[in-house]
Amino acid sequence: MDARLLDILVCPLCKGPLIYKKDEKELICKPDRLAFAIKDGIPVMLADEARRISDEVEIK
Repeated sequence: MDARLLDILVCPLCKGPLIYKKDEKELICKPDRLAFAIKDGIPVMLADEARRISDEVEIK
């Protein structure tokens, strides 16, 4: 994932910063508890396609 792209990407819902999880190939929005997949090096920034993170899971 290009570091310059990571610097400008924000959550499409709250416009907040994202956490890059390299091993999971996801970008995480902590406030909205959403995980956006990265497919073939391209982040899928659609809220409808994001994975919801349950409240029981601690986001680091």
